[in-house]
Amino acid sequence: MLQESELPELDNAPDTPDRLPAPNHPRFTKPQRVAFVQACWHREVVEQCRIAFLAEIEARGIARAQVDLFAVPGSFEIPLHAQLLAKTRRYTAIVAAGLVVDGGIYRHEFVADTVIKVLMDVQLRTEVPVFSAVLTPQQFHESAVHLDFFRRHFAIKGIEVAEACASTLHSLERLRGQVAAGIV
Repeated sequence: MLQESELPELDNAPDTPDRLPAPNHPRFTKPQRVAFVQACWHREVVEQCRIAFLAEIEARGIARAQVDLFAVPGSFEIPLHAQLLAKTRRYTAIVAAGLVVDGGIYRHEFVADTVIKVLMDVQLRTEVPVFSAVLTPQQFHESAVHLDFFRRHFAIKGIEVAEACASTLHSLERLRGQVAAGIV
C-alpha cells in the first residue's frame, strides 16, 4: 500500500466569488471503504487519475482516510490485486487505474481486453463493485504534447470514476436496504 508521504499534494485553491458552490451530494448511511489500485507504468500520467479521484470522492462523502492506495507494476497486474482485495470483504468498492499503450504489436489489445474482462468477473463473483479507469488510447507517444494531453485526460477520468463509484455505492445501499426490507 502506498504511503501518504509518497503522494503529491493537491492544489487547494481558495474559494473565490467566481467559483460555484460545492454540490450537495447524498450522504452514505454506512461507512464506505475503497481500494484504489494504480499501475505504475506511465506513473506520471496515471497518477493524475488518482489525484482527481481522491479529491472528488472526498467531495462525495468518502474521506481520504477511507481510501487505501495500492501500486502494481502494470495494468496486467491489476486484476489479481482487485480479486484479492474484493475477497477480503474489507472494501465496498475497488477502483483500477492504468494506461495500456499500443507498442506497435497486438499485445496491448490482449492486455486491455483481459484486464477489463477479469475486472468484470471479479465484481460479478464477489459482489464488490469494481471500476475501471484502465485506458487504451489509439495513439500515444511519449512526446510532451501527448503526455500533457493524457495527464489532463486521466484527471477527467479520475473525476468520472469517483462519480460512478459514489453513485453506484449509493444505489447499492438503497437496493440492499430494499432487499433486506423485502421490498424487492
